[in-house]
Amino acid sequence: MYTPRKCRSFRDWAGMLLAKVERELQVAVNQAKRGFVIREAREEDLPEMVGFLAKLALHVSGAPPHDLKESEYKRLLRTLHSALDDPNRRLVVAESKSAGLVGMGYVYIWRSQGIWEQSEAAEFKSGVIDDIWVEPDFRGLGILKALLRDLVTFAEEHHASELILEYSASNKEAKAAWTKLGFKPTGVRAAAFTSVVKQALAESQG
Repeated sequence: MYTPRKCRSFRDWAGMLLAKVERELQVAVNQAKRGFVIREAREEDLPEMVGFLAKLALHVSGAPPHDLKESEYKRLLRTLHSALDDPNRRLVVAESKSAGLVGMGYVYIWRSQGIWEQSEAAEFKSGVIDDIWVEPDFRGLGILKALLRDLVTFAEEHHASELILEYSASNKEAKAAWTKLGFKPTGVRAAAFTSVVKQALAESQG
């Protein structure tokens, strides 16, 4: 039998659960009106999602279309498959009624203990947005934001205090979009050809 306090706690919990369901239902209704839905990825979606990842890689590098090596295709397929049943990863797709899959999003929870001695153990959690893609013909319809809302909700439910992502410094479109959403650069990833570094070291020898 519930005590009055327990009853209040149960009612509060039930109310919060109901409010969450109502919010999710409203989001689904709004998406349906726009002609797409955001849903959890399924195994049969994976081959097409590998194609999205290939397009994303080409978009970032600015390279012309190429076919993936079979070994790379299988590696990406295994990576995506491992995320399906992992409670710390969320893999979602955007599905259009008329065109099938038109986008995807992937986030995972990264944990760290910090590097400094502390009186009590503290675990820090971050949500790492690893991949997100929307087909060019379906951009500007709110799909990117809908994918992000799902990924952010997942990170929040896992008590991640921050979101982390990477994009190419030359990708002005991505920089503008992420900056508008509150992301700020926190570091720089630099790259150079080995031969260039070797030559620079040789020239700087005194």
